[in-house]
Amino acid sequence: MKPTTLFFVCGVLAVGAAGNIQQVLAEAGEQPVVAADGTVHVPAFDMPLSRYMSELARRRFIEQARAAPPKDGGAFTSITKSRADVDEHFRPLVARARSIYSVEVKDQKLGGVATQIVTPTAGVPAENRNRVLLNLHGGGFTVGAGLEGLLESIPVSAMGRFKVITVDYREAPEYHFPAASEDVASVYRELLQHYRAENIGIYGCSAGGILSAMAAAWLQKTGLPTPGAIGIFGAGAFGDFEGSPANANTWGGDSRFTAPMLGQGAPPGAGSQPGELPPEMYYIGNTDPADPLVSPALSGAVLARFPPTLLLTGTRAYDMSAAVQTQRELTKVGVEADLHVWDGMGHCFFYDVDLPESQEAYAVMTRFFRTHLRNASRHNP
Repeated sequence: MKPTTLFFVCGVLAVGAAGNIQQVLAEAGEQPVVAADGTVHVPAFDMPLSRYMSELARRRFIEQARAAPPKDGGAFTSITKSRADVDEHFRPLVARARSIYSVEVKDQKLGGVATQIVTPTAGVPAENRNRVLLNLHGGGFTVGAGLEGLLESIPVSAMGRFKVITVDYREAPEYHFPAASEDVASVYRELLQHYRAENIGIYGCSAGGILSAMAAAWLQKTGLPTPGAIGIFGAGAFGDFEGSPANANTWGGDSRFTAPMLGQGAPPGAGSQPGELPPEMYYIGNTDPADPLVSPALSGAVLARFPPTLLLTGTRAYDMSAAVQTQRELTKVGVEADLHVWDGMGHCFFYDVDLPESQEAYAVMTRFFRTHLRNASRHNP
């Protein structure tokens, strides 16, 4: 094969002495085929780990990718078992987080909703005393209450020196949309008795990231004031994260096809997968997933009333394209939308508190909320 130089000029791939890219790949016997509809049929190729990943992140990826699968293949048997399995997974991760970050945790009902309040052991400093964060845990709207919420809250509380309230919102299969949005609104309404809306931030990862967007839309519907800022992490503002990526209301784009080949989620259209939930367990239920209260990214009018929004993802995360598109739609309507993407990282990678990339992510989160949340007293004019 002739020596070849590949380079980008204004976004177009240019090829040096050996001719065009098709010729180069044909000589190597590895030519992709582009179908009439634009689908690219890619031959097998090797995908090394990104050189931008930390050494620890590289080791973690290898350990997890080569770990033995669950004895039951991950198949769904009951919601009780699924929740117990998720708790078993997160328990040591939370213990590790608490060994690094010194926080106090207490249970409290707010607006009739169970919550856990996480605060730095040394107390909330004066500059954050009138600020508060609501965390909406991940877990596919079916699992994750308690421990997953704590894992998302502990580093942010300790590093940012914020009070963080993680919400045990109602989940499927017992409840369906809009139960979780209603619960967030109930807690938020209670907080408005003590905090200004512009002092309150809302964030979550995965399903919690979607719920952060849903909640922002729901607060508009109910006439409650707009929060100071929100964070959509490991997600996009599209309500259906399992459906066909061809649907506008679903997480779609390139990452829905590339990420599964790198061990992140099931390939679209692959049929029944181990762990796949019965239809009645999906939180959206019979609600149209294109409803702006479910998929706010589909409504410019709804997005235009969003507060400043932070989006975090990774290049190997199946949520990446949805996050990128959400930032694009927010920007179109003039909302400040800050997008951070970590190369080589997967879905909600910062659940591993030891990774250097996680430390970076926590710093981005806390800096964003410090920048965008006011600290004025609720009783100030």
